[in-house]
Amino acid sequence: MKKTPITVAHGDGIGPEIMDATLKILNAAGAPLEITTIEVGQKLFERGVMTGIEPASIEAIRATGVLLKAPIFTPSGGGYKSLNVTIRKLMSLYANVRPCQSYHPYIEALHKNMDLVVVRENEEDLYAGIEHRQTQGVVQALKLISRPGCERIIRYAFEYARANGRKKVTCMVKDNIMKMVDGLFYQVFEEISADYPDIQKDRYIIDIGAARIASRPQDFDVIVTENLYGDIISDIAAEVTGSVGLGISANIGEQCAMFEAMHGTAPDIAGRGIANPSGLLLGAIMMLTHCGHGKAAETVHNAWFKTIEDGIHTGDIYREGTSRQRVGTAEFTDAVIARLGKKPTEMKAVSYPDGKGGIKIPALKPVVQAKKEWIGLDVFIEYNGKADDLAEKVKPALASGLELSILTNRGVKCWPKGSSGTFCTDHWCARVLGKADTAKLVETLQKLEKAGVTVVKNENLYSFDGKDGFTAAAG
Repeated sequence: MKKTPITVAHGDGIGPEIMDATLKILNAAGAPLEITTIEVGQKLFERGVMTGIEPASIEAIRATGVLLKAPIFTPSGGGYKSLNVTIRKLMSLYANVRPCQSYHPYIEALHKNMDLVVVRENEEDLYAGIEHRQTQGVVQALKLISRPGCERIIRYAFEYARANGRKKVTCMVKDNIMKMVDGLFYQVFEEISADYPDIQKDRYIIDIGAARIASRPQDFDVIVTENLYGDIISDIAAEVTGSVGLGISANIGEQCAMFEAMHGTAPDIAGRGIANPSGLLLGAIMMLTHCGHGKAAETVHNAWFKTIEDGIHTGDIYREGTSRQRVGTAEFTDAVIARLGKKPTEMKAVSYPDGKGGIKIPALKPVVQAKKEWIGLDVFIEYNGKADDLAEKVKPALASGLELSILTNRGVKCWPKGSSGTFCTDHWCARVLGKADTAKLVETLQKLEKAGVTVVKNENLYSFDGKDGFTAAAG
């Protein structure tokens, strides 16, 4: 079989040990891979490369289209960028896929029948990292959700479910509070689910959804959600399975894919020969199926199942009365290799076809353009004082045709007729409505400055086909 080129990064901490173990097993299984090795992570950060990866390595990943990556250390503070986030954005790896399965009774788990997959949007939401300090006491983070971003990840979730024989896709959002951003995600979910009548659909508000993952994970099959929610619930799900150390993560794009373990670098055990390579090995199995090498993936996966079933366990999952032998990294690796070609007798064996390859989603649907009209602006102001006093400063500064509608503080209405019990910071929003244009905006901002009103930001307000493109204030 023709070899598939892949890029490999050995990572930091326990990364080199578990990568060597993983590659040794893949090689013993005859996985047809042509490996290009790159250096990323801590050594590059120490050399002043703020992203932890050099341009030549980025090009190597692009050339192969597949990256198998061990855990990477990211320094705190100082402007250093997360390598994972950098690669996801540069390669447009829009789908993060995290299977979470319990291996009862061989690995202790809170729920013995758990087998779900979290499909998480990977590029948008609060993880876009767009933050600003606006006043002395208030900072902001922008949550950006796009229709194309929603459509890609939701379609991927349904296509994944169909390709893997899954029966249900559950959408988790907080659209009862964030009616526009999360509302858009759920709206697109409803639209796309109609194209998959063979798959059940379901919806949970994220907080109760997260609780149900912890208490009744068997209720779920495939979960699709936004970036931050997905990050949180996938860790919850992995913890419920009994070991975050066995968690795996695939990051999928149209031209490239990255496969890794969920866990970190574990520097406290690095170099001691006791690390469990299972998380990275299971990620590599996903990589093999993505590359179309289903039979090699099947051989490795069943050998790993058989090793776990036989009680050959590293210290992190070793349990008296269940485990038979405590082993280190090398011994566990050899045990898996010794079982290549064998299948588990108690746990369910897997079967993967050759040549299937990664999931391809249909082209995005064209979006009907709505009539967009500028109808006002939100002016964000730094001010220490009372709402009534601020209103008296703002109203005379407005250009003709513009009117002060409300003043809010952290989203709560304070003028007119605000509540005396509202706690206010130095961050205010003046909602100004009227037939706005650039000239009136500039005039208003200039007059506010002359009136001693400190403007930190302004946000244009639009209507779309006559419907307001912004939310009302609380109160």
